[in-house]
Amino acid sequence: MKIYAMTDVGRKREVNQDYVYVTDKPIGPFPNLLAVADGMGGHKAGDFASKYTVTVLRKELEQTSIDRPEEILRGVVATANNKLIEAAATDVKLEGMGTTLVAATVVGNTLYFANVGDSRLYLINDKIRQLSKDHSLVEEMVRLGGIKEEEAKNHPDKNIITRAIGVKPDVEADVYEYRLKKGDTILMCTDGLSNMVEDEDMFDIVKGSRDIVEAVQMLIEKANSNGGRDNIGVVMAEPLSDEVSTW
Repeated sequence: MKIYAMTDVGRKREVNQDYVYVTDKPIGPFPNLLAVADGMGGHKAGDFASKYTVTVLRKELEQTSIDRPEEILRGVVATANNKLIEAAATDVKLEGMGTTLVAATVVGNTLYFANVGDSRLYLINDKIRQLSKDHSLVEEMVRLGGIKEEEAKNHPDKNIITRAIGVKPDVEADVYEYRLKKGDTILMCTDGLSNMVEDEDMFDIVKGSRDIVEAVQMLIEKANSNGGRDNIGVVMAEPLSDEVSTW
C-alpha cells in the first residue's frame, strides 16, 4: 500500500491543531492504520487533543483482543474519548478540548473506517465520492430538508459540529465497511481542505498528479492559495499498491 500524509498550519492560524498518522506496519490486529484528527480548544488544547487521541488509538489497538474490525474501531474510539475527557480534567488549560477523528484500516481489499466529526474520507477512482458523513449542524439541516446541499457549502454555521471526541462521556462513531477495487485512492482530510477546495477540484488535482506525494502537496497548496483559513491535514493511500511513502 502506498501512503503519504502531511499537515500545514495554513495562512491564518498560528498553531497547527491538525494531526495525521499513517503506517503500513501492523498495529495489533490491524495490518495498517491511517488517521486524521482536527483538534479544537484553547491555544494548546486543540493540538494536544488531536495528537493524544491518535496516540491512545494506537495503544488501544496494540492491546485489543477483539478480532472484528468494526467492533475494534468502536471500542478504541470509545476509549480514546474517555481518556481525552480524563486528560482534560487534570489541567485547566485543557478544559473544553475535543477533536474530530477519521481512523481507517485496509484488510485485504476491504476498507474499514470510523468517523466522528466533520473530517472526511473520500474514495477516488473515475469520480470522487465522500464515504464519510459529516457530524455537523449544517449536514443535519440538509438531511432534514431545511436547506439544500448547495446552500450548505457557504452556510454561516458550517463549522458547528454535532459530534466530537472528548466532549461528552458517550460518543458514537459511524463505522463503515467498503469493498475496494483496483485503481481506488483513499483521501482523508480535515475541513481545512474540504472547506477551501471543491470536491471536483480535489479530483482534478489527484488525477493530474504524478503520484500521491505530489497530489497531497498540491491539495495543500490549493487550499492555501484559496485563502488557507484553517489548518490543513491530508492523508492519501493507494491501498492496492505495494509501495509506502510517508512524511
